[in-house]
Amino acid sequence: MSDTIAAIATAPGQGGIAIVRVSGDMAEDILRRIFRPVGGKHPLPTHLLTYGYIVEDTERIDECMAVIMRAPKSYTREDVVEFQLHGGGCVAQKVLAMCLSSGARLAQPGEFTKRAFLSGRIDLSEAEAVMDLIQAKNQFSMQASIKQLRGSVAEKVKSLRAALLYEIAFIESALDDPEHISTEGYPKKLGKITQELLGEIGKLIASAEDGLLRKEGIRTVIVGKPNAGKSSLLNLLVGEERAIVTDIAGTTRDALEESIRLKGISLNIIDTAGIRSTDDVVEKIGVERAMQYAKEADLILYVVDSSRPLDENDRQIIEMIRDQKVIVLLNKSDLEAAVSETDLQEAFGNREVSMIRTSAKKNAGIEEFEQLLEQMFFHGEIRSEDEVVITSMRHKEALCEAYDSLKMVQKSLEDDMPEDFYSIDLMSAYASLGRIIGEEVGDDLVNEIFSKFCMGK
Repeated sequence: MSDTIAAIATAPGQGGIAIVRVSGDMAEDILRRIFRPVGGKHPLPTHLLTYGYIVEDTERIDECMAVIMRAPKSYTREDVVEFQLHGGGCVAQKVLAMCLSSGARLAQPGEFTKRAFLSGRIDLSEAEAVMDLIQAKNQFSMQASIKQLRGSVAEKVKSLRAALLYEIAFIESALDDPEHISTEGYPKKLGKITQELLGEIGKLIASAEDGLLRKEGIRTVIVGKPNAGKSSLLNLLVGEERAIVTDIAGTTRDALEESIRLKGISLNIIDTAGIRSTDDVVEKIGVERAMQYAKEADLILYVVDSSRPLDENDRQIIEMIRDQKVIVLLNKSDLEAAVSETDLQEAFGNREVSMIRTSAKKNAGIEEFEQLLEQMFFHGEIRSEDEVVITSMRHKEALCEAYDSLKMVQKSLEDDMPEDFYSIDLMSAYASLGRIIGEEVGDDLVNEIFSKFCMGK
């Protein structure tokens, strides 16, 4: 934190502008050394863009805008300087080199945001939201990241911890001063409080299933016999010819992955080799991979050629995917049907399975497919503005640990254990929740989280 750091904050390549960012005690000295304002002089006013030139000795390097944001009203709560240069790697690299030769060092990945966390400007959940916002793949992910950055998760966690801390303090006080603080009737009261907290934490844990899927995308695997229309379906969903389509069975030998968005829902789709018994060594490897991908999927799209009767290969596929989330697509519905929904229902052992008649050739059934996705994975509409949605696996794990600790409190209450047993498990729940906002974490975890950030953020 004592060093002054600098980095290029914009993506590499050509663009309208490139930004070099500097943070630390020497930031203003570096600004004075390399920037010459036009029609003005140093010191520059804080938080206002100033027009001028980057100068090395007497040579003008670039015409640019510069701004200083003096501490503590900056992203890192240190003096922060930004140079808005002409886009392109050469100019930005030159200005960065000038900053480094003037006393700054190159920032580590995520170090600007790490300093914002360490200075107390943001908590750990808000810091993670910064990276989530940068990496957002869809509208939901963007909105969830913005809400988390504004403190939605932090506020909820802090309110839960405050409730726990009050009970911990009461129990400890009662144990220290039993003559003046009575615990008569307290177990019943604590049982009611823990039940309410379990309900709130359980609701957050339940939101994580939707939140993670909406954020990361649904891992979707297309399976079916050769020539059922899997690759045609992929091309239709992607909107371009990504997979080779022929009448020759076994054309697709290996998996083809694509990410698409349908009405705000992200699908990470894998088109696999047609599953059938084969002696072809290469095709056999493709079939084995298809089976492995299917086992790991959030959703199976089972494409059936509805113009051909079910055979032994179909029965093998159905047996493999029987216990997973499946949408059966009866493809080639523009041809005379040889397979009915009833046939497939019986093949699945009369398990309730979602089925849609599609035609990749006629572009039919896709809208119905999109509506079915929303119903299968997301419980109703996207949640209200005020409702907190968990989109981090780290947060979910911490919530689950807190939930388990509160269940232990309830168990101690049922077994009529001494009050200090309650305190131990309440404190464990308090610590678990603290890890979400960074109040109960070690340096190793902090370093790991920020190492995933880009260099200039």
